[in-house]
Amino acid sequence: KSGLDPGGAWHAWGMACLKAGNLTSAREKFNRCLKPPMDLNQLNHGSRLVQDVIQYLESTVKPVLITDDDYFATLRELEATLRTRSLSLEMMCEGKIQHNSYYQECLFYLHSYGTNLAIISFYMRHDCMREALLHLLNKESPSEVFIEGIFIPSYESGKLHMLENLLETIDPGLESWGVYLIAACKYLQRKNYYHILYELQQFMKDHVRAAMTCIRFFTHGAKSYTELGGKQAWLLKIKDHLKVYLQEVSRSSGRKKMAFTFRKKMSATDVSRHINTVDLQMEVTKFLHQCESSGASQMTDSSLPTLFGNNNMKMDVACKVILEGKNIEEGFGIAFRVLQDFQLEATEVYSKVAKQLVKQQKYSEIQQLLKCVNESGVAAKNDGDNIILNCLNEFKNIPAEDLDNLIQDMDSDENKIQAYVMCNKLRSAYLVSVRQEKARAVQLVQRVRHLAESAGDSVVTAICAQWL
Repeated sequence: KSGLDPGGAWHAWGMACLKAGNLTSAREKFNRCLKPPMDLNQLNHGSRLVQDVIQYLESTVKPVLITDDDYFATLRELEATLRTRSLSLEMMCEGKIQHNSYYQECLFYLHSYGTNLAIISFYMRHDCMREALLHLLNKESPSEVFIEGIFIPSYESGKLHMLENLLETIDPGLESWGVYLIAACKYLQRKNYYHILYELQQFMKDHVRAAMTCIRFFTHGAKSYTELGGKQAWLLKIKDHLKVYLQEVSRSSGRKKMAFTFRKKMSATDVSRHINTVDLQMEVTKFLHQCESSGASQMTDSSLPTLFGNNNMKMDVACKVILEGKNIEEGFGIAFRVLQDFQLEATEVYSKVAKQLVKQQKYSEIQQLLKCVNESGVAAKNDGDNIILNCLNEFKNIPAEDLDNLIQDMDSDENKIQAYVMCNKLRSAYLVSVRQEKARAVQLVQRVRHLAESAGDSVVTAICAQWL
């Protein structure tokens, strides 16, 4: 008469029937106020009303049925329970759920009015992980339901191994679980749970991704190569994973291709290249660890470069190796291999090293660097000169004698003139200019005279004018 929603009254009546133990009447009353969810895969446990029903039933562990001497069980309740049991579609656990009408009643309400997440969470709460997994597969639920309903509860309760065993029992190839496993890996990565991630990747036999996780274990948080020296076991694990992957690829290429749809693929060439990178990183780690231990290390960079970074970081590794040895020659061989293997811009690296040596006032070592570059066999004609030119921006800090020595080490007279001009040594620039072929000498001397005039250097201006 008052036009109020009768749902609340039906729900209260249903709850009263439940509490009185009249399960059949309760179903009838709830049928008038409970509705199945629009989307069975929504990430919640259904309506509050359904959750209240389940909560009450779960808290009432009263074995009303399936005992011979149970005189409370009416024929109608027995019939209702048998109907409920058929709803569970061969997903019934052994144990108390099977033998308790209240739990059967839970399943009836969950299958009728609950979401997939609610059903799966119910199974998980009552140690029926297999049934939860089968329900997930049968309903083709999205990966979020797997993460929320099965995966998180499993690792939080220390049952990850049990989950892995069941996944393998249901599908030994794990292909049915591919989407769910990849989603679990992404979830763990977002949460920074790398140890669980690594364990899961090993279970999945996803060797390429497992190797990538090992790289993270090796590099993360290290502040020095002494620390990295203590983490070299991870480098060996990276190699192991990549080698196993190569073996599997070669085995599967011999016969019919195996459908590793969810495991990360990589060409054999790329894998071999990564193995070489690991070998080189091991060599770099041993060398720099030794340098730091012996106290030879000079550089104090905030970031710690490794060969697993981008090209700029790899170039930083090459610089670090050259600079941190007892002398330039000691680390040059390893640095040269880094430059060659990754096809890096060698001149840029050598120039950075030279600038660093200027800062450290090790001018004689710049000459040693030039010697190593020339002897490497792949230096272009002007590489040595360019290295010197690049570090002359700091010429004001270089003592006159060392500056002259560096410029005289240059091969090309043109570059020497450019260097003298850069350092405002116009008289020296004039002396080299007049030694050139006549026509070129005239051009060069005219340029020096113009610069001398601009700088107000009357002596050099007069010398140039007299020669011209």
